[in-house]
Amino acid sequence: MSTEGTESDKKSLRLLRCANPDWDALACDCVAFANARGGCIQIGIEDGQQEPPAGQQITEPLLESLRKRIPQLTVNVTITVNKAAAANLAEFIELRILRAPGIAATTEGRYFIRVADETKRLMPDELQRLMNDKSAYNWESHCSQRIPRHRMDAVKRGAFLQMVRASERVSQFVKDKSDDEVFDHYILTSDQGLTNLGVLWIGRREDRATLSHAPVIQFIKYDDTGAKVHKIVWDDFSLNPFDLIEAVWTQVPDWRESYELPDGLFRKMVPHFDEVVIRELLANALVHRPYTTRGDIFLNLYPDRLEVHNPGLLPLGVTPANILHTTVKRNELLAKVFYDLKLMEREGTGYDRIYESLLTSGRPAPIVTEGNDRVTVSVQRRIVRPEVVDFLAKADQQFNLSQRERITLGLIAQNESLTAVEMVRRLELRDAEGLRPWLGRLPDLGLVLTKGKTKGTEYRIQPELLRRLAFKGHTSLKGIEKHRLRELVLRDFEIYKEASISEIHARIGKEIPIRRLRRTVDELRADGLLTPRGERKWRRYLLTETPRNNLSMVNKAGQ
Repeated sequence: MSTEGTESDKKSLRLLRCANPDWDALACDCVAFANARGGCIQIGIEDGQQEPPAGQQITEPLLESLRKRIPQLTVNVTITVNKAAAANLAEFIELRILRAPGIAATTEGRYFIRVADETKRLMPDELQRLMNDKSAYNWESHCSQRIPRHRMDAVKRGAFLQMVRASERVSQFVKDKSDDEVFDHYILTSDQGLTNLGVLWIGRREDRATLSHAPVIQFIKYDDTGAKVHKIVWDDFSLNPFDLIEAVWTQVPDWRESYELPDGLFRKMVPHFDEVVIRELLANALVHRPYTTRGDIFLNLYPDRLEVHNPGLLPLGVTPANILHTTVKRNELLAKVFYDLKLMEREGTGYDRIYESLLTSGRPAPIVTEGNDRVTVSVQRRIVRPEVVDFLAKADQQFNLSQRERITLGLIAQNESLTAVEMVRRLELRDAEGLRPWLGRLPDLGLVLTKGKTKGTEYRIQPELLRRLAFKGHTSLKGIEKHRLRELVLRDFEIYKEASISEIHARIGKEIPIRRLRRTVDELRADGLLTPRGERKWRRYLLTETPRNNLSMVNKAGQ
């Protein structure tokens, strides 16, 4: 049984067997799948279950009602309805929806699309984006120039075949095909001509130059004043996507620069920009851009960061807030070629790899922004926490961490401690329940300590582990115990007598979360040890005249 996601869903049979079946909701789901990548709805399986109830039977009239009602309620939706049996011999319905060549809708004029495991309503301004994405998909297999099959670049033709037959990601069945059959398999050719994808990948320079919106990449370097100091442009159309990535990586000297970090008696070299990050950013830019939109790909290198500007908007359903978890293919055939030739990770895991590389090298996670006509990804050059690099390398070597565990441990190590709410926000999750697969074995291995419950849970690195792995980070007050923080605040008031929250925060340590400091001050006020004066942002606190021995007694009570 499949799990619910972009191409699958499960529904109870009660949906159809009740007195008033919700045909409208089912029609909306079918429209959503048709506008995305197609899919299958398994009807007869309850929420949270993998199999239908034992003994469940599906009647032929029920199947026939589905075949009749869905076409009546939808436009441009093609379905097949079949009865299937599970391992427990119980029956359920497989409602398969084909990807619509155009735009699917309900007969009432409503539009939907499948995003992750949800059906999302499309607003009028999003329809143009959907049409652009549909065109981008058709662009690959379309033979717009009617270039004959034999008109290929001999060098690129041979290189493509060699890479396909050398890749462990390609099945032996495909490798055993003839040369022409391999090109047909990847839709580089159709009948006797080259498709747009074929021209882009194995076509001649002059044919690629006349291809609508063939990719052009510009590298521009800026100095501290914002002035351009160096520029490289790849715009002669002699390079296919593979050659473009190789050219950008090999011809930009700035990628070779690195930091030198101490490592015992030796020195460790950490590049300013990891090769994995650069190649993955380029692959994402080439694969996910809409090839029906004009515009160059820009690599803008500043003293403190690299910005990758890609023309067009994110695929419909993907936002900067969910890009780490949402998978929507825009150019499926091109993505298939990139994956099989090992130019990118599997669909939906590219940004995971970028996050892993940046966080384990002591840098912040990438920042994705969406403008009016382009998407920008920004990665920092500077290593925020150099000591994290060695710590994570030793932790991974000792415990063989998974990719998600390395990402999570890197986040916590860089920030010393994070609450569940902060982790959810940084990992772009829906709620705290989604943290479990990201934390993985970290708590069980003793790498991460937890304190608190639900949203207020705090995660921090195990102190004993820091000592064992010779972590060279500075000591911080961020995880200071409650009773020690009370004593620290009271000592500050004994010296200065009167202060605002911001003044206290600046004196005792800005690494202490401001919310914890406010909570401590409120508790001291409730205990009668502090007296407020003023309102809101002008509020200040005065130390109540209380003997020191009484203060100590109150502190002990607060422990």
